[in-house]
Amino acid sequence: MMTAAAAAAAAAAGSGKCLLVTGPPGIGKTTLIIKAFESLKASNPSLKLQGFYTREIRQGSERVGFEVVTLDGHKAPLATTSSPSPECLRWPTVGRYKVDVASFESLALPQLQVREDTDLFVIDEVGKMELYSSSFFPAVLKVLESNIPILATVPIPKSGRDIPGVARLKNHPGASIYALTASNRDAIKDQIYSQLVDLLRKK
Repeated sequence: MMTAAAAAAAAAAGSGKCLLVTGPPGIGKTTLIIKAFESLKASNPSLKLQGFYTREIRQGSERVGFEVVTLDGHKAPLATTSSPSPECLRWPTVGRYKVDVASFESLALPQLQVREDTDLFVIDEVGKMELYSSSFFPAVLKVLESNIPILATVPIPKSGRDIPGVARLKNHPGASIYALTASNRDAIKDQIYSQLVDLLRKK
């Protein structure tokens, strides 16, 4: 559980409209995002949510890639360890994964189009794979400028340094950063949900 001081500090930080969830791989960032937007839709089905999340593709116990999934259930490949076509050899690489930028852009970019009736954007995640798209971060910045609430995930810094795009998001005056750990996940989930309910009520 968070201490009272930590909760008060987080609540004070949570005055902005850009909620950034960070933490090590596998800590539950995507799970938190999914639970948050599902709870919001369940409590208010008329909410207009846009965005996407990423999830693992597995063969048995082995992770062989990632796919991007829109909030209404459409999906497309994001990265793979295999070579589905000769052009895959020219794709950018993150670790052992080849990133299918064109596939990602075809599904994710339309989800980041700012519309007047959008209540909330969900972006999971603003990370190294996604940022290989030269169009992705400019689209994220347009969402930020729209003043529509955002719930997004970002990776933890490697070697103590954030990816430049991630650093820019974190330094945005409207950003609140929530660092997940195994011990605070439930408290942070409840806090983010309450923050979003409050933001959407004021919108």
